[in-house]
Amino acid sequence: MPGAEIDLRPVTHITTDAIGQPGKRVFYLQGWQDERTITLIVEKIQIQSLAVGFEQFIAEIQERFPDLPEASDDYIEEKMRIIPPLDPLFRVGEMGLGYEADSDQVVLVAREQVAEGENQEEGDTVRFWCTRSQLRALCRWGMEVASRGRPICPQCGEPMDPAGHFCPKKNGHKH
Repeated sequence: MPGAEIDLRPVTHITTDAIGQPGKRVFYLQGWQDERTITLIVEKIQIQSLAVGFEQFIAEIQERFPDLPEASDDYIEEKMRIIPPLDPLFRVGEMGLGYEADSDQVVLVAREQVAEGENQEEGDTVRFWCTRSQLRALCRWGMEVASRGRPICPQCGEPMDPAGHFCPKKNGHKH
């Protein structure tokens, strides 16, 4: 049986944020359409990949439609925080982007992570219809949130645990 499909078209606001201590944070994607709020759990790497992918995507849109005004990435930090209560609808397995030229809206499609062996069609799908500026601000903010995590080891490039880091470049010695 196909999963539920939810369209927030258009979103009033869209954001991402993380709750918890670095190394144990949970990342969320949250969109509003007037009084309706949809919250999803995402991975840090999904937010980072979205930010990189969106910049490539927006460059393609700008190339195809050169008369479009440039999308802004401005945001106000206080307004980018997620709003409790958090009752995530699902954990995101896949995300994708689309563009509708007639409305000049970008759609961020989030599909539910399904158990291995299950049909992807059985998971729920949420479509967040945004302006290019809303999504660019979300991506810029998302990269800021992601960078607030654990420090990166200069030797191996892996996140360092506050309790100690076993660096493969140091043959596993704690530093």
